[in-house]
Amino acid sequence: MKKLLFIILYINTLLIFSQKKNLGEISGLVINQKNETAIPYATIVCKTLDNKIISGGIANEKGLFTIKQLPLKRYIIQIQFIGFSTLSKEIVLSKATPIINLKKLYLKNKNTKLKDIEIHAEETSVVQKVDRRVINVGKDLIATGTNSLQMLQNIPSVNVNIQTGSISLRGNENVRVLINGKPSNMDTSQLLKQTPSSLIKQIEIITTPSAKYNPEGMSGIINFILKKNMKSGFNGTISVGFEHSKNTRPDVSLNLNYNTGKINLFGNYSSNWGKNSTIQQLVRTTNNLEQKFNFLHDYSDHAFKIGSDIYLDKNNTLSLYTYQNFSNSTLYTNSFSRINNNILEAPNHSKYNESEQNYNVDYKLTTNNKGENIELEVNYSIHKNPEESINRLLQDTNNKLFNYTNSISDTKKSWLVNLDYETPLFETAKLELGIEYRNQKVISSIKTDQVIEIGTPVSQQPKGNTDFNYDRSMYSGYFNINNNFKKWSIQAGIRLEQFIVNGLFSNTQQSNPSIYSDKIFSIYPSAFLTYHITNKEDIQLAYSRRVDRPSIYQVTPIQEWVSPFTTSEGNQNLIPQFTNSIELNYSKSFSKGTVTFGTFYRKISNKIGRTIQKDTSAPNKQVFSYGNYNTANSYGVEIFGSYKAFSWWKIRPQIETYIQDSQGIINTKNEQVKNTLFKSTLNNSFKINKRIRLQLTAIYRGKSKNIQFEVKPYTMVNIGASLSVLKKKGTITLRGTDIFNGLNYDYFSENPFLEKGNYNLEYNSFYLGFRYNFGGTKNKSRNRKHRDNNETDGGLF
Repeated sequence: MKKLLFIILYINTLLIFSQKKNLGEISGLVINQKNETAIPYATIVCKTLDNKIISGGIANEKGLFTIKQLPLKRYIIQIQFIGFSTLSKEIVLSKATPIINLKKLYLKNKNTKLKDIEIHAEETSVVQKVDRRVINVGKDLIATGTNSLQMLQNIPSVNVNIQTGSISLRGNENVRVLINGKPSNMDTSQLLKQTPSSLIKQIEIITTPSAKYNPEGMSGIINFILKKNMKSGFNGTISVGFEHSKNTRPDVSLNLNYNTGKINLFGNYSSNWGKNSTIQQLVRTTNNLEQKFNFLHDYSDHAFKIGSDIYLDKNNTLSLYTYQNFSNSTLYTNSFSRINNNILEAPNHSKYNESEQNYNVDYKLTTNNKGENIELEVNYSIHKNPEESINRLLQDTNNKLFNYTNSISDTKKSWLVNLDYETPLFETAKLELGIEYRNQKVISSIKTDQVIEIGTPVSQQPKGNTDFNYDRSMYSGYFNINNNFKKWSIQAGIRLEQFIVNGLFSNTQQSNPSIYSDKIFSIYPSAFLTYHITNKEDIQLAYSRRVDRPSIYQVTPIQEWVSPFTTSEGNQNLIPQFTNSIELNYSKSFSKGTVTFGTFYRKISNKIGRTIQKDTSAPNKQVFSYGNYNTANSYGVEIFGSYKAFSWWKIRPQIETYIQDSQGIINTKNEQVKNTLFKSTLNNSFKINKRIRLQLTAIYRGKSKNIQFEVKPYTMVNIGASLSVLKKKGTITLRGTDIFNGLNYDYFSENPFLEKGNYNLEYNSFYLGFRYNFGGTKNKSRNRKHRDNNETDGGLF
């Protein structure tokens, strides 16, 4: 028995040994060709020549892999990783060479596909998609150290009024601005000033939004998508710098993530602080009035975002994040007025403690039916902006008309809940369905000891304390149908929305509160038709209907101080204005660049415009308000593109012309103006060598006018340079903004007063900054809904 057992064990040992002799193994190291760094967790697939998968594996955190127990034969080895082109190699495992070390295997970044061209570039690029234009924010030197508002100046179709902070899209200031697809309760200008450009990954310009989007914003939507680092392992970027002109303004930002494959934790923080000054001068020749305003804004801003993507399994993903802004600031306003040789000096002082907290939860279920998914998203935000102000007139210190204090409390709360469903109808068609609920509550109060003048003869009485509660809700549902056949792509949809608003204004000097309410049901259709002339050439026709509802500030009866001779108040009789937009776009890609041509037409009904009246109690004062008018038209053309003149020189020109009607009432007379706005930008990028880059940008903005003012044209030139250091992980950047000090706002008016003036802005400056990157390479990204974060490819601009 012992001999038999020994013989059996001996035979088994020989069999096992002979099997191992007929098996082989492969190993290697996966490397990013661009920066010579290892790519962890890449996928390795072993196939036979007839494409049958035999085995495979995943590289470790150092990019190393070993695949064992492979039968000795000929194989196709494929190395794959998201964001890189697949590498294929043919090998032969034999008795002579059963073990093969492939050593370094270099993967290339994906560069371009025709209609879906993704840029992994140093420079900002533009991608034209079916219903929007996506700007992939690169390492533009001109944008380094700027905030998001300043960065918009270089974006096609967008104009920024640096003096007021207002944004216009295709010449119209009625634009809806979103952060990660969500509206903010914070003033748009303030929000973008607090958001550094270094935190922005993409900007979506949606001039003709589909039915999937909220219909507010007559000229369209600008959606800022914040960076969310998806690299594997622990990674980050730290940036520090300072901007200097009359004052110095430092900034710092930190971007971190930790990705294990199943869970991705990400976060970023930014802070900037300093002072900014503006001087305004105004002369009214009709009544010998001269005014000079010195504004000094002393601020400290902080913003951070933290969140996580949790990949529960291959079908279920949960994402959570919070984005928060905090700002402490003081605005000093010192105004000097000379009227009929009498000098008035009014120093004002306002302190703000502004904050906004935003919380978002998103759950996505992908079914086993390819292309079918359902997504639920809940978003809550709260914004607070308390203000304490002191107003004085030094020549009449006992008069409460000019010497008073304000204590303002302003809180806004918003809820957004949406449920989206997407499924393929057949091979080339897709159906999208969704429902959405939005609610905004505003609680505002003003406590003041100011008096006002009333009656004839004029007498003074307390202005009174004011409370304002405002609640608006929107219930909506939509569907979209997308279909592709041959060279045509079609998308059509419709959105149904019920709008309800209730407001209550009360003042201690009024016996009865003022009630504001409205209910409106509206239908918003949209349609897109695209013809792919070639795989490098597209033409598209698009239509959508949009709305602009009166804002809280346009309907409040509370008078607000603008200047010693100007006040503003709302109009509770305002109704929404609607627009119908149609646009035609053509884009073409060629070997050395791209070109895009666009034209549009908008027809607006119940147009909301300004009313300007002389104050009956003070002939030198004017009162601003709002009113509805019949119709207004707007149209324009845009041409922009990119051209690689040489391997070291790239040119990005853009030309925009917009023509629009402006309507309003000045001293009971209906005024109408047709404004033509022209803007051109020429951006030059130079790559001196592998470490040094230069950028030169020139911007010209033609004159513009509305019913009251005409603003003269200006030219601005910006320059930038960067030096790569520390094995390309660090970058030193130097930027000069408005180096010839050409950005001065000169304006004049003939109605209701003959006047001229200008703003001297602290805008020409230089910036010095340093950025350092640490960590590994790319990993898969959580693809959230289009209204939030669209990660899909598009055509290169």
